[in-house]
Amino acid sequence: MAETSKEVNGGVSQDLHSLLSSPARDFLVRNDGEQVKIDSLIGKKIGLYFSAAWCGPCQRFTPQLVEVYNELSSKVGFEIVLVSGDEDEESFGDYFSKMPWLAVPFTDSETRDRLDELYKVRGIPNLVMVDDHGKLVNENGVGVIRSYGADAYPFTPEKMKEIKEDEDRARREQTLRSVLVTPSRDFVISPDGNKVPVSELVGKTIGLLFSVASYRKCTEFTPKLVEFYTKLKENKEDFEIVLISLEDDEESFNQDFKTKPWLSLPFNDKSASKLARHFMLATLPTLVILGPDGKTRHSNVAEAIDDYGVLAYPFTPEKFEELKEIEKAKVEAQTLESLLVSGDLNYVLGKDGAKVLISDLVGKNILIYFSAHWCPPCRAFTPKLVEVYKQIKERDEAFELIFISSDRDQESFDEYYSQMPWLALPFGDPRKTSLARTFKVGGIPMLAALGPTGKTVTKEARDLVVAHGAKAYPFTEERLKEIEAEYDDMAKEWPKKVKHVLHEEHELELTRVQVYTCDKCEEEGTIWSYHCDECDFDLHAKCALEEDTKANGDEAVKEGGSESTDGWVCDGNICTKA
Repeated sequence: MAETSKEVNGGVSQDLHSLLSSPARDFLVRNDGEQVKIDSLIGKKIGLYFSAAWCGPCQRFTPQLVEVYNELSSKVGFEIVLVSGDEDEESFGDYFSKMPWLAVPFTDSETRDRLDELYKVRGIPNLVMVDDHGKLVNENGVGVIRSYGADAYPFTPEKMKEIKEDEDRARREQTLRSVLVTPSRDFVISPDGNKVPVSELVGKTIGLLFSVASYRKCTEFTPKLVEFYTKLKENKEDFEIVLISLEDDEESFNQDFKTKPWLSLPFNDKSASKLARHFMLATLPTLVILGPDGKTRHSNVAEAIDDYGVLAYPFTPEKFEELKEIEKAKVEAQTLESLLVSGDLNYVLGKDGAKVLISDLVGKNILIYFSAHWCPPCRAFTPKLVEVYKQIKERDEAFELIFISSDRDQESFDEYYSQMPWLALPFGDPRKTSLARTFKVGGIPMLAALGPTGKTVTKEARDLVVAHGAKAYPFTEERLKEIEAEYDDMAKEWPKKVKHVLHEEHELELTRVQVYTCDKCEEEGTIWSYHCDECDFDLHAKCALEEDTKANGDEAVKEGGSESTDGWVCDGNICTKA
């Protein structure tokens, strides 16, 4: 999860005074109103902090930046200057009151706008590092601070290269002590608060569990891991787990950890983020396996434990080859009953609430639809899928679709399912977990296709429905080859390039485009477009080739397909201009 820096050689450079001043002002301000001359920054490294009170990711990042600033400002020549994106002075004042650094005065919107344009700020929080001549040193200060904190000072390309070399060396020379011991700590802790020396773990197989107690996927995985850990202990395996918690709330950490059977780093241990970088953490939960020699045996076995439990231990290459053969045999033996029958659960729900036996569906082509009402892409896709379902059903009664809900309550399930004409797994049905694991559902909406034998035809049926609609049925390789031949035949008489009055700048080239919006009629198009890649311009073949095409002053032609707005969209760690 570590963010890599963009190392900048050269880049924007100008006199610091002209960069930060205006004709009426040669100073910056502190949150108590004190005016600080811009020339006092000469000799320092400066961070230009583009941020705003309304931005959630900014609010989460600012405390981390304050911690780094307080550590560096008293030791080295480092200063931060807030360039506010707030829309009113009260919001600016409240937000700036939490910051120990300088700011461009809120009243000087001209300078703030100029800095936005100069550094091409399209998302916040954004931290641009410059030297005292205004020369760009590092344009990814947010990523650098999140990953390395004060250790990255002075944030230069040379420093980032040095850090990377140190990290590469640490991976090559890795031992259990280099991973878990710091200059101030040579122990981990047990749930009852006792200190366990790291030396007692040397020679064991160790699982490093990166987790956040409140994160849903971690919560779902933990019971399986407890079961796995308990069985290994019962089998007297020389195995231990050490939690690397990324939780930011101590009470949540304590409440969660005291119920677990394994060890942990202390709460808020500074080495946690360093270890996340060291192991190139990409998802949660992650369980890194270290062999008895302290070397990394596997980067993440969470999925293997989810799928195979103790069968996956000890996670060696040989063991994973065995599991691959088991998986291959499982796929070969897959039937509709093996997927959907579990004990007494041998049915799905019909629209009238009646139980439809799985045995009655055997021999049909089946679509398995993972979706949820709370998911906007699902709600956008479902109406198209309803239309496709009805078209296929008219042609082939030996076809059915089963909805697998990820909704959070029965009411949401009922409301969403009322819009669907097909079958469904009951809300909260335990079979959902095994189905999601079988089809490796990483996100929704997800649509898998099964053939008459119950074997998986494709896990990418959603893309096929989007691209081809009901024509894609039954989603087999043979059918897709037929479709490709049809599309090639469709376009064989069309010119490869055309000039069009609506786009006189460039020729339009006949191009395969899965889905687009025609810039003439503004209707959706698929497969073939007369396309300009440079301008992202598309025309349907019928719109590009029709005779006497004219663009008159009354036509509203949209370039790019949608109007721009001055709004912002916040997502995860950044807010970007829409």
